[in-house]
Amino acid sequence: MGTSQFLSLAQARRIALAAQGFADPPPVGAPTLRHVRRVFRRVGLVQIDSVNVVQRAHYVPLYSRLGPYPTALLDRAAYRAPRMLFEYWGHEASLLPVELYPLLRWRMASASVEAWGRMRRIAAERPDLVRWVLDEVRAKGPILAAEIEDDVGRAAKEHWGWNWSDVKTCLEWLFWSGEVTSARRNGGFARLYDVPERVLPRAVLDAPTPEPADARRELVRIAAAALGVAAEPELRDYFRLPVDGFRQAVDELVEAGELLPVEVQGWRRRAYLFRQARLPRQVRAAALLSPFDPLIWERSRTERLFGFRYRIEIYVPAPQRVYGYYVLPFLLGDRIVARVDLKADRRSGVLRIPAAWAESGVDLTEVAEALAAELRRFAGWLGLSDVDKPQRGDLVGPLSSALVR
Repeated sequence: MGTSQFLSLAQARRIALAAQGFADPPPVGAPTLRHVRRVFRRVGLVQIDSVNVVQRAHYVPLYSRLGPYPTALLDRAAYRAPRMLFEYWGHEASLLPVELYPLLRWRMASASVEAWGRMRRIAAERPDLVRWVLDEVRAKGPILAAEIEDDVGRAAKEHWGWNWSDVKTCLEWLFWSGEVTSARRNGGFARLYDVPERVLPRAVLDAPTPEPADARRELVRIAAAALGVAAEPELRDYFRLPVDGFRQAVDELVEAGELLPVEVQGWRRRAYLFRQARLPRQVRAAALLSPFDPLIWERSRTERLFGFRYRIEIYVPAPQRVYGYYVLPFLLGDRIVARVDLKADRRSGVLRIPAAWAESGVDLTEVAEALAAELRRFAGWLGLSDVDKPQRGDLVGPLSSALVR
């Protein structure tokens, strides 16, 4: 790409979208595990979230990049041997390529500092319970937290004060510290725990552990490749890296020529361009985005790149919501042009649209036609047979007409 010191906003958008896989050609024929692997090579990780109003969060980023694909492909990559992916704390709870496992051992080793307060307290105050829970997983895994909690009633006769929530906290401590991992999820999305040696590939377990500074530098490099162009806060946020040592990692990557300092039109912060980032002539995307998509999860960067101010309103009281409960942005070309509040009504087989809103300055008819086509495709992927008309928002008229057509 060269070493230009200035990027227009349009160039930065196209670089970011290409880095995230939105400029890749769509699959020819049915998507396969090869396509799943390609997406993870682009994005580095996807966030897991239990909300299932439309579809669980980790499935949607692959749909946004591949189109309709069997979600069983992702389940197979994550939970069947030979594993391509594993669960751990990446951005938040995430699915990550197994090759990244050694790069996160420093986080596992830092559980006594990094883990949440209740986990740290129980590890310090109840090591007997932690050992007992780990022994249960070793003896009976893969195992649900609820199955271990069932045994607490019996064990509590000998260990006064043990309770169900303490067991779950112990499991999360063991998960954070790398002593247990996720074998799979059940139908209710509950994690089944097991020890890593029964879950992860032997080659991954035997891989040498890099020095923490080297591991964090590599994670910054992966984040830079996934973002294309980014300021320091986004590079650090991608894997939720600690402040200590982060600046040094960036400086070393700059010195090595992997990160190129650039100015981006309208950005106050210095940005860094990944050396191998692509700048396509155009991006022809048409995709709904999960609220947890790595393209947009750092909200200030989303606003700087797309002029799109986005806040998820799940936890906002209904009368105070502006756009809706579970709102998905709509990417068209290289712009985010609309947002739709969606709900999968599985009982009726209908994709409901409580609200649909256009961004300022867009052609409402053009956006409505493209959005209607994408909603039909999205509904089909979800196994729904129909799309309802939107109930409110400035796209009600144009989108309703487009859906009818």
